[in-house]
Amino acid sequence: MQYSTELTIRFHLFSSIVLAAAIGAPVIFADDDSDVHGITFTEKILGSGSSLGFVTKFDTAVGYQFNRYLAVEGGIPVYMVNPSNSLSSVTGTHSQSGLGDVYADVRLTLANPVVNYTGIVTAGAPTGDRSIGFSTGHASWDWSNLFDRTFDRITPFAEVGMGNTILDQPYFIRPFTTFGFVSHLEGGASYKLWRMVSVGASLYAIEPAGQQTVVSKLFGSSSNPGSGAGRRHHGTFDTASETVGSADIARDHGLAAWFGVRPSRYAQFEIGYSHSLDYSLDNVFFGVIFNLGSLIPKHF
Repeated sequence: MQYSTELTIRFHLFSSIVLAAAIGAPVIFADDDSDVHGITFTEKILGSGSSLGFVTKFDTAVGYQFNRYLAVEGGIPVYMVNPSNSLSSVTGTHSQSGLGDVYADVRLTLANPVVNYTGIVTAGAPTGDRSIGFSTGHASWDWSNLFDRTFDRITPFAEVGMGNTILDQPYFIRPFTTFGFVSHLEGGASYKLWRMVSVGASLYAIEPAGQQTVVSKLFGSSSNPGSGAGRRHHGTFDTASETVGSADIARDHGLAAWFGVRPSRYAQFEIGYSHSLDYSLDNVFFGVIFNLGSLIPKHF
């Protein structure tokens, strides 16, 4: 759970930004129901830190908003991975960075008085380096569906989807990449505290099926594969550079809570905490989103 440009027919403050980033949606900071179209350009900086280390993702996305319903975009993610000292002393892995899998998506938005719907189909190309976990070497796809509605200050939301890889979410830039069929679900709500300040919380579930491949970002090509010093977590990504196994190695359930501020239409900031139950892993995360598309005339 994961963190481009977006059209939001009704701006639901922080929950829309978090969910859009989580499922790869385009993100535009729209403040009214007016029809907009034009070039979109967003820069996202997302990071997750745990006892295993810190993973930062820089995601540059450019797209086009055709109307209030349809948008397309393409993005280039770049990762920076800094394993913890305790893990590095065992695996020999040091800080590394590189290109991830470039992606493109198509997004459909339907605003409705009862419930708003956003559907996104994302396709990724295996451009990342598999030896350091930035790709599995396979093309990827994901189909996600977001439903939300605002009641005064609170916005409940639910997201359900499927794909052949586990996407990064803003609350968890995962220290691994997967290949294999998965379904995913998230539900929660955000609450507007004051003007551009909000808080939120959600529960999530990743349910894989069939054979799974997990490629760790915590092991570099010069490290010792499979040299983990005893499993500290239930995942395999801190004990081996690559694991092929049953659905259990990719399954995950957890929760997240966050605090967000949007000081202007050009920027969004977030900070929060997430906990993976299956991996017994606590994460502190942050996100910074710059809406550079606002500097481009909407009807360009």
